[in-house]
Amino acid sequence: MTDDLRFADSVVVARSPADVYAIVSDVTRTGEWSPTCVACWWDEGDGPAAGSSFTGRNVTPQRTWETRSRVETADPGREFTWVVGEGVVRWSWLLEPCDEGTLLTETWHFLPAGLDFFAAKYGADADAQVEERRRSAHEGIPRSLAAVKAIAEAA
Repeated sequence: MTDDLRFADSVVVARSPADVYAIVSDVTRTGEWSPTCVACWWDEGDGPAAGSSFTGRNVTPQRTWETRSRVETADPGREFTWVVGEGVVRWSWLLEPCDEGTLLTETWHFLPAGLDFFAAKYGADADAQVEERRRSAHEGIPRSLAAVKAIAEAA
């Protein structure tokens, strides 16, 4: 298994941080940019606010599954962060103003509780399963960033 359980990448988007935040904090649009998460929906009455919860449906050629997530940080124009499950993975969108618009960074961090969860769920196959998630994040984040950039700049 790799020690590389964190990954981040960035892109400059020619829109304001507020405009970009409005896109990335709307989890119902995730299927427009994510190569794995094809749909998300808020719990009834929830929205992009700290403490809110949502469900995501993920699809790969091998399987389909759903996850439950809770928003940790919803700071308009600056940061949108959520945790999958009971502390399995933390995902963030970080936004910084720059001369060209917004420096948008997507981050992924597989958490210690996630390692414990995978060990209990997958046993001897846990390391391979974690490695698959790591590879998926490393390949998917640049694709997601490019798609969000295209969406934001076309608006």
